[in-house]
Amino acid sequence: MSEVKRKRGETFEGLLRRFNRRMLLSGKILQARKIRFFKSPETREDHRKATLRKKRLTAKYEYMKKTGRLREEEKPKRPARF
Repeated sequence: MSEVKRKRGETFEGLLRRFNRRMLLSGKILQARKIRFFKSPETREDHRKATLRKKRLTAKYEYMKKTGRLREEEKPKRPARF
């Protein structure tokens, strides 16, 4: 953790600028940006399950449209992801 103490007579903007510079040089900002959107690769099994689930839901909604249980302008609600 980078620590910056306020010098005597230093403005807040100056302190903030020094802190930002120290964080930039330490590489912590770059590291945080790298891992921010990292998504661990999913396994083949998980990918297969998700694909089969999507196909099942699509087939279900198509059947509901054909039988008149679902109006065509209605979009199905997305199920909650757990």
